[in-house]
Amino acid sequence: MDGFEAQPEILDPRPFRIALPEPPFAPVVFASAHSGRGYTAELLAGVRLRSPNLRRSEDSFVDELFAAAPAHGATLLAAHFPRAFCDANREPWELDPGMFADTLPEWVNTTSPRVTAGLGTIAKVVASGEPIYGAKLSFAEAERRIQTYWLPFHDALRRIIADIKARFGYCLLIDCHSMPSGGPGSRIGGRAVDFVLGDLHGVACSPRVTRAVEAFLSARGFQVRRNDPYAGGYITKHYGRPGHGVHALQVEVARRLYMDETLIERSADFARIEQAIAGLIGAITQQAPGLIG
Repeated sequence: MDGFEAQPEILDPRPFRIALPEPPFAPVVFASAHSGRGYTAELLAGVRLRSPNLRRSEDSFVDELFAAAPAHGATLLAAHFPRAFCDANREPWELDPGMFADTLPEWVNTTSPRVTAGLGTIAKVVASGEPIYGAKLSFAEAERRIQTYWLPFHDALRRIIADIKARFGYCLLIDCHSMPSGGPGSRIGGRAVDFVLGDLHGVACSPRVTRAVEAFLSARGFQVRRNDPYAGGYITKHYGRPGHGVHALQVEVARRLYMDETLIERSADFARIEQAIAGLIGAITQQAPGLIG
């Protein structure tokens, strides 16, 4: 894998990290499923792509943008494993049969739109459409990744949500992501969109939550869009059940605001956007009891 620029996280064997909240506690958890950049030698076996192309699928540095969560009483859960190798924002068994040397079990979901696009639980391509692997994988490898990365991440998220519900009676989950420039829905009129808020068109959380986040960002000059083109993925859909006391809102941050998308490096504006998101975190955690309590 010549030319791959390893990141410091490559030495961390954990599939994720949990940053615990500082008191006073808030009924909020922030989750970043796609910011992992721990490209271990084991994960890179059989990969044909090189950096930075392999890293195009990352929600780069999103875990850092939301790092202020614990200081405001909220838990932060961040994946270490790369999305390109196991996507925690998919069903656990969305797999493309064309990627595997052996026949997949009948219970595997092989026909979802995400699988068709090459972006299942084990991705076939990166976000730019380039194939990741030079040869077919075994189903045993998919099982290993899902059991090593996907399941522990979601077990941790379920425990966090259950703990918050036990304490407060309800929980607000903020599903943190980033979006590339130039994609569909990236502009409103002649202006670039800065944030997209996804609540599955009002199904995944109280509309008061979405309105409050939109109002905070809009008041600070950001261009905000709802549910287009990102209404919410597996995490928002699976956990966002207001009738059961769990509200989920997906927040997509435009990468051009805080990073160089070609070099995959933080830009000079990173600190400014980090500060703005820290303000948003503070507003969400303070307002959560009034929004959903």
